[in-house]
Amino acid sequence: MSVKFIHTADWQIGKPFARISDDRKRFIVQNQRVEAVKRVALAVEESNASFVLVAGDLFDSNTADKPTVSAACSAIGEIRVPVIAIPGNHDHGGPGSVWNQDFFIREKSQLAPNLFILLKPEPFEIEEAVILPCPLLRRHESLDCTAWLRDERVFQTFRDKPRIVLAHGSVHGFTGESGADEEDHADSNRISLENLPLAEIDYIALGDWHGCMQVEAKAWYSGTPEHDSFPRSEEHKPGHVLIVEARREGEPVVEQAATGGLRWSTLSHDFSGDDDLAYFQDQVHQIVESRTNQDLLRLSLSGSLGIEACSRLEEILETLEARLLRLKLDNQTMIAPTEEEIDRLTQRAEDPVLSMVARKLVNMLHSEEESASIAAAALRELHGAVSKRGVL
Repeated sequence: MSVKFIHTADWQIGKPFARISDDRKRFIVQNQRVEAVKRVALAVEESNASFVLVAGDLFDSNTADKPTVSAACSAIGEIRVPVIAIPGNHDHGGPGSVWNQDFFIREKSQLAPNLFILLKPEPFEIEEAVILPCPLLRRHESLDCTAWLRDERVFQTFRDKPRIVLAHGSVHGFTGESGADEEDHADSNRISLENLPLAEIDYIALGDWHGCMQVEAKAWYSGTPEHDSFPRSEEHKPGHVLIVEARREGEPVVEQAATGGLRWSTLSHDFSGDDDLAYFQDQVHQIVESRTNQDLLRLSLSGSLGIEACSRLEEILETLEARLLRLKLDNQTMIAPTEEEIDRLTQRAEDPVLSMVARKLVNMLHSEEESASIAAAALRELHGAVSKRGVL
């Protein structure tokens, strides 16, 4: 007997994205958490999956506010198959959690009757499979949440139905998405796959690592269905769900399906001269193209440019700031006036005072870092002021 289903995790609906300062843009990014659920529904339709498994962190907090709860339940209700979820470390199932709140219970009943939250480590049997949930009831759990599965008697009554473990935690060093999460997980929420009776298990659906990753023959992290951070490496693949076909005593067949809506990109560029600015513009265009409010870019700049080129760079950055949902900028570009620019400012017989000031500023460029930075900025302002007078 085999069954096809969707494995997903780490929706983190309600994530604040506080580092996005613009309220309108922050809302767009937050709303993509809900839109991603709608794309999960599309993956269900296209794959003809029988159910959806959410391996923890459906919400970003176990005290999600009411609008967040309503939006999530409404999106889940559009999925035409059962959605079976466990609490993760963000939305753990302890006392007072979202899962026990009257408002969530009402909205789930009215908007998402297909949603099943498994709060106990006990088998959950459906027509096509047996789900073996390992919910987190605390943010930091010192005990292995899969420990109850080490008793092989758990598996004696299931006959030929596929057995699927649903767990949230770290395996082989894979932890949560952010640096803070990694500290949180240092001594908690560990899962020891090697201690499980793997012959009795047909698939292990994991959550917590936000990239898509296979960690054992039968064990996968699905990653988050919507990107939520800048890429760490080419191997780190958020923005997917997994379409899984599991069968009793057989190897699972796993296929990735893209569900991400936003584009998170990283670019580093070292300017070697003014002519390099055009190449930089081409690099940016290849990433962002002509889109607006769909991209987030981490941009690191270094090297040096002349005064006019630095002004053009500022215009490019101003445009990016407007078009992007977020520009995370580290601009270490230095102003290095070209010989022509220096001559225009320092060799001005008709304006000897300006020339004298310009020469002093040029000499300061070779001073200590703080003085050089002030001099560069002053030269740029001086160049701009003279340009506006139309005498350069």
